[in-house]
Amino acid sequence: MSRSFSALIAGLLFGIGLTLSAMLNPAKVIGFLDLFGNWDPSLAFVMGGALLVTLPGYFILRKKEKPLLETQFFWPEATQIDAKLIGGAVLFGIGWGLSGLCPGPAIAGIGALNVNSFIFLGAMIVGVFGYILAIKSNTKP
Repeated sequence: MSRSFSALIAGLLFGIGLTLSAMLNPAKVIGFLDLFGNWDPSLAFVMGGALLVTLPGYFILRKKEKPLLETQFFWPEATQIDAKLIGGAVLFGIGWGLSGLCPGPAIAGIGALNVNSFIFLGAMIVGVFGYILAIKSNTKP
């Protein structure tokens, strides 16, 4: 099985999981974040289910020498909690809370022709290019 095909299968499984758990619906996410209103705890069960699958797999993979379709593992190297990490997490959380979408469900929503997903991804692309332009303008030749 090629790396591209396995990535496609993983992405399809992720998208199907998001669809089945109704995480493509921004109202579902916003309902989870509305702790003092009409709180919907179902997202906690989705996250818990994801952890039940991911954690054992993570510990199994940590014992392996290399992945099946790659020559080495690419584990995260940064372990420090710094201003960039906190700032990024805060911005992500604000965007998630305002829109009810994060990149995974937004991309899956494109397949469902969800208008909110198209708007979200357009704004995300503008933000990415804005960041790149800001970085380029702050670097000295």
